[in-house]
Formats: sequence, C-alpha cells, structure tokens
Amino acid sequence: MKQRIAFYAGSFDPMTNGHADVLAGALALADQVVIGIGIQASKQPLFTFEERVALISEWAKAAYGADAQRLKIVSFKGLLVDVAREHEATLLIRGLRDGTDLDYEMQMAGMNGTMAPQLHTVFLPASPAVRSITATLVRQIASMGGNIHPFVPANVANALVSKFKN
Repeated sequence: MKQRIAFYAGSFDPMTNGHADVLAGALALADQVVIGIGIQASKQPLFTFEERVALISEWAKAAYGADAQRLKIVSFKGLLVDVAREHEATLLIRGLRDGTDLDYEMQMAGMNGTMAPQLHTVFLPASPAVRSITATLVRQIASMGGNIHPFVPANVANALVSKFKN
C-alpha cells in the first residue's frame, strides 16, 4: 500500500503549541508529514531556517520519540502545490483557528485544487486551548519580556528567552 504523505506549510517562526496541535492531527491522518518552512526573501525571520529545524526536531523527539521519524522538515520557496508534489504528498494540512482563517483557507484550497487536483486540502481545527495563539503574538510577548511558556513548547520558550536577552 502506498504511503500517505501530508504536507504542512508555515513559517514556524517560532513553532507554537498551535502548530504542535495541528501536527498531532496530521500524524493521525498520514504515514509521513512533511513540514514545509516557507522562506521569503522579503521577510526577515526571528529564527534562521536551521534554528527552526533544530527547534522543531528537538520538540518532535521529546513529544513523539521514535515516531518523530515520521516528520520531515524542508524549506521551500514558490508555490505550495509544487513543493508538495515534489515530496509526493497527497494531502495539504491547514490549521484553522477561527472563521477568518476558514474564509482565507477556503480560497487557498480552491486555488490549490485547481492547480493540483490530486492534492486534497484537509482542515484541522485548533483545539480550544490553542486557538488564540499566533507566532506573531508570541514574538511580540517575548520581545517585551512576557511569559510565553503557555504558548510554545519548552525548548522554543527557552530559545525565545535567549534570543531576546541579547
């Protein structure tokens, strides 16, 4: 039987408990989940691509042990559908926090479905405890010395604290 591969794209700058929540759902649906970290030349991320890979990998090993090998992390530029096809994905995973996300994601799913009909978008609603979390708000809270521990994995919280100490 062919392996079911899902592609979950985002900036993961930083990875949040919301991302972790969606990844848990994706792992329940697919044999392998490719985490695509989008790289945009016009944006200056807080964490480098390599730092984000290390943070996600460290979290995954702690959260999933040997099962963490079902996650693969790649960078990408350009169209999501192109990179998903390159990795033989058949599912595009999209997390939803609220109705605003749904409106935007429905438009994206329609466009992606037209460009790549073999890819099926799966919407995973965020658990109530993580619905309000955004990476942007986490960065803002961390930059002002606030407590970000409820919003991100422990290793990410430590990295944020270190990043803003300097």
